[in-house]
Amino acid sequence: MFNAELIVFCAYLLFMVGIGIFFFLRSKGGGEKSYFLGGRQMGPWVSALSAGASDMSAWVLMGLPASVYAAGLGQTWIAIGLAIGYALSWLIEAPRLRRYSIAAKDSITIPQYLTNRFLSKSRVLQILCAVIFLVAYTVYAASSIKACGTLFNTVLNMEGSLTMYIAAVIIICYTFLGGFTAVCWTDFFQGLLMLGALLIAPIFAVSMIGAGDTTSAMQNLPQNYWNMFTDWKEVVSGLGWGLGYFGMPHIIIRFMSLRSDKDLKKSAKIGITWTVLILTFSVAAGIIGHLFLGDIADSSTVFIQMVRKIFPALISGLLLSAILAAAMSTADSQLLASASAFASDVYKPIFRRNKASDKEMLWAGRFVVLVIAVIAVLIAANPNSGTIMGLVENAWGVFGAAFGPAIMLSLFWRRFNFQGAVAGILTGALVDILWLIFVKPHFALYEIIPGFVCSLIVAIVVSLLTKAPGDEITEMFDKVASGVEE
Repeated sequence: MFNAELIVFCAYLLFMVGIGIFFFLRSKGGGEKSYFLGGRQMGPWVSALSAGASDMSAWVLMGLPASVYAAGLGQTWIAIGLAIGYALSWLIEAPRLRRYSIAAKDSITIPQYLTNRFLSKSRVLQILCAVIFLVAYTVYAASSIKACGTLFNTVLNMEGSLTMYIAAVIIICYTFLGGFTAVCWTDFFQGLLMLGALLIAPIFAVSMIGAGDTTSAMQNLPQNYWNMFTDWKEVVSGLGWGLGYFGMPHIIIRFMSLRSDKDLKKSAKIGITWTVLILTFSVAAGIIGHLFLGDIADSSTVFIQMVRKIFPALISGLLLSAILAAAMSTADSQLLASASAFASDVYKPIFRRNKASDKEMLWAGRFVVLVIAVIAVLIAANPNSGTIMGLVENAWGVFGAAFGPAIMLSLFWRRFNFQGAVAGILTGALVDILWLIFVKPHFALYEIIPGFVCSLIVAIVVSLLTKAPGDEITEMFDKVASGVEE
């Protein structure tokens, strides 16, 4: 079984590297826009599944099932909040963000868009965004790499730290070589694999649960396991996860990459359907896993143990590759978003004063990919770094609180200005981090909620207290609001 699963894992990893090499050879001569945004030529299926796969990292196969397995249906509020937030981001945010990013000097990154939205020559906003990107994405990428280590350690009994380095090397290879297009296409295949694995494993497990085993397992369930309303803070915190989608750069960048509004509408249908299915079966994996396996020592391995107990080695190897897919599809997007933020928003305008060539920009971005991946591996390998779900929760909260209000106000409020955006982003990040450190240990409310609310209030107040945007800015807003593309 060990050899068969190892062969499948190796074949899968080679396939991912092959995609990176293919797009590297194909895109020779492509510039910064091609590397970081795929030339705005992504089709609806690739964009939809890529956005979903880059969102649903290994936590959807390990973290969320583990939480539901251990704590019960109260944890399903996370899935409900995510489903609502994801649907709203596609339906409300995506159409206008795609048009606005084109109108705002054809922006290719979120920091660029926010700066160009106000026709500002100041680099304060770009630098602030890039710093938050680098810090939060390093933590986020660490969760994905940590999941790879847990998978290899559980399945193949390999040393966890070693396998984290191996996974990081594979992710770096195809992100380093192929850029945004390679990332989107690898995410597309990985999204299909994740969905297949989450559909198949719980269904087979249900069919194999015997009446006696089910009765025994249900008797050993924690108290209030089936109660969704045990604590209001758990409900509100779970729903609060949905706020993260409005400011998650590596997800909403997919909105900007689409070819047309027509493709966007098709992508929205595909993406929302995929995400609802993924979240539903992730929750089912935790519940059914508890009934099927009974008590296990490490709840984060519930999906792994369920698959290995049901299927022969070759099939289990393929299904467990979905965990690799989930981890890698998120880590690659995070690395690329960090690289684009640094290269386009810091290196080019600050260090090179807009004199850097396309080739130089590409290598600056690739260098950042390498540095962040190394730091993320060091965090993941630290036994005190926390759980997979915990790392995701921390990074998700910072992004949602810092960028969500600013991006939504920039799209839908004509009076919003540059000063309000800077104040809102800075407030959201600081409140989120301070709440996590000082308040959450005593009052268990997810930090994204106070961070998002404070960011929204400060952004509005500062905008109203400072000078209104000029005519050129409001004319651009009106043109985008009318649905006219440049």
